[in-house]
Amino acid sequence: MTTATETTGAAAAPGPLASFARFVLCGGGVGVLSSGAVALLAATMPWVLANALITVASTILCTELHARFTFGAGERAGWRQHWQSAGSATAAYVVTCLAMFALHMVQSSPGALTEQAVYLSASGLAGIGRFLVLRLFVFATGRNQGTEEQGDLAIQATSVASPVRRNARRPLTLKGIGGLRTGTELAVAS
Repeated sequence: MTTATETTGAAAAPGPLASFARFVLCGGGVGVLSSGAVALLAATMPWVLANALITVASTILCTELHARFTFGAGERAGWRQHWQSAGSATAAYVVTCLAMFALHMVQSSPGALTEQAVYLSASGLAGIGRFLVLRLFVFATGRNQGTEEQGDLAIQATSVASPVRRNARRPLTLKGIGGLRTGTELAVAS
């Protein structure tokens, strides 16, 4: 008998620990590269603008990586995921800016190593928050859709002997003319 993965061709969503490890690998890797890019760009423009540009570019890249790899969707991220991811990245941007602002309030001219340590620490804390938001809200529907598909296969497998099968997930639909409801239609498959 074939499994749901073999039948649909989609991989099962990874568990929380595997997702977190993938998140750290993808997001952390892009984050480390981003911190170096921010430092390079900050030499030619204000740090806040450099951080904003790198944050936008890295958010787009990370959202695609997370959709395809981290959370097991295996496909490109849609506009909804990009916008929601951008919202969580905006919060992370604010956290890194506040951390750097606080550093410069404490030390008027900190060294590059100190700036990087503060930036990466703030990014790490913001990253944990982003992981929770992405896993629980942004990419949660992708995991639920996989579960629904597996449920459909189970219903189909158990109802092979039965000539008529009701789709229990599909609600009764009301048909009518204008605002008048004239009856119900039951979803039945044969």
